[in-house]
Amino acid sequence: MRPFANVPSTPAAVLGALRLLLLGTFLVGAIGVAAELLLIEHYEEIWQLSPLLLLLAALLALAWYGLRRSAAALRAFRVVMLLFVASGFVGVLLHYKGNTEFELERNPAIAGLALFWESVRGATPALAPGTMIQLALIGLAYTFRHPALGAAREGDAPARS
Repeated sequence: MRPFANVPSTPAAVLGALRLLLLGTFLVGAIGVAAELLLIEHYEEIWQLSPLLLLLAALLALAWYGLRRSAAALRAFRVVMLLFVASGFVGVLLHYKGNTEFELERNPAIAGLALFWESVRGATPALAPGTMIQLALIGLAYTFRHPALGAAREGDAPARS
């Protein structure tokens, strides 16, 4: 028995299926990250709110696209994805900086490679904000050569994927 025997295998059908898989992956990841940030109360300072607000903006842009199927909604989503990348890099730096300050308070004599390793492995996960970059890459892959963006350029009707 071949479970996918009746699935169309045209390039357009395969790309549509992959696009849906990317969208689902993005949504599961975004909702999971938002839940995690809320559970650890990642909103005590203004900088800590930025990933939550960006996740909300991404979900709103996708909802806009879901309702209107407009190229403008996908372009807005792309802009938010670029902000995800910036947020990820800034977050890594802020987490690392916080860990470094903590380690220097604990042990003022620490320096060099020892300080680096302690800061990377500190109480605040220094690389966790990189998740925003990963989500951005998934989101940008979802919009890559998206039919709705092509339709806006060529004057065709928007696609439904």
